[in-house]
Amino acid sequence: MKRRTQMTLISLGMSAALAVQAADYRIETVAQGLNHPWSLAFLPDGRMLVTERTGQLRLIDAQGNLQAEPLSGVPEVYVERQAGLFEVALDPEFAENQRLFLSYACGTESANNTCLASARLTDTGLEQVNELFRAEFAKRGGAHYGGRIAFLPDHTLILTLGDAFIHREEAQNPANHLGAIVRLHRDGSVPEDNPFVGQEGARPELYSIGHRNVQGLVWDAEQQRLLAHEHGPRGGDELNLIEPGLNYGWPKITYGVDYSGAVISPYTEMDGMQQPLVQWTPSIAPSGMTLYRGEQFPAWEGNLLIGALAGQHVRRVVLEGNQVTEQESLFGELGVRIRDVRTAADGSLYLLTDSPQGQVLRVSAP
Repeated sequence: MKRRTQMTLISLGMSAALAVQAADYRIETVAQGLNHPWSLAFLPDGRMLVTERTGQLRLIDAQGNLQAEPLSGVPEVYVERQAGLFEVALDPEFAENQRLFLSYACGTESANNTCLASARLTDTGLEQVNELFRAEFAKRGGAHYGGRIAFLPDHTLILTLGDAFIHREEAQNPANHLGAIVRLHRDGSVPEDNPFVGQEGARPELYSIGHRNVQGLVWDAEQQRLLAHEHGPRGGDELNLIEPGLNYGWPKITYGVDYSGAVISPYTEMDGMQQPLVQWTPSIAPSGMTLYRGEQFPAWEGNLLIGALAGQHVRRVVLEGNQVTEQESLFGELGVRIRDVRTAADGSLYLLTDSPQGQVLRVSAP
């Protein structure tokens, strides 16, 4: 479906508000000047929390004003290349306990990985900060951390991880957490019904293995399914239906090749390894994802909306059952890397742009 769009830049003193008028949507700037914003969470009172990869947790008030000072109490974050502060996610019972969860890179250049912490949000910052999980083993470098969070109906927490880039073969090794998705209770303990519990040599936190770098995650309550996407190398990005105990193949099977053009694996299929619902070659570099449920854009109801970094658009994916039947590129006229996509309570969309001068954009019906 093609769109006719016009772009207008409106100057407001020292700042600029971007307004894009299209046949069926309008885009406006909510906040700007954020340092590589990574994740957004809506608070019940109309405020928003935004993480910056560089280690800050920022607050946008109910009137849409970005507060000048970051919130205090954020745990120590290792910041280097892709490493930093990732997801902020509200506890399913946030209204009662004011608890939230943060994923972030922790450690040092020579020994780091993905961490998960919980904290209580106050008017000035975070209190009762508690590290709940630290992925093992500690590795070198600053690449491939995953970091997305979702909650299952039983309120257990799903956290995505990465293969650390230099340890891709470990994604097939259940003795560590690299290249995996894990499931935890909200206090960090291990659910007894996790699929790898009791298996000799396997980490009990594991929920699925064989992933490269999972940076999109949603629970589809209507269809009772967990969906995730991950970065491929040069091509071979994947959208997967995640089921407990399954192996998603990386790096034994892949539709991508190495950045040098070298073959990683000659196989795209193998017994005992799951096929993606769809794969993207060339890569769109997916990051962030929402399952749209809202009244402002009825044509998108039930569709996945996926941020694309390299693709510089939002990819709309239509699923009928577990089959991808249609795709569409949205908001490409912005010409920006999209790090996260969220659906607000009023049915509007919020986008985070990946830049040292990143923005929070709101997409609404005209």
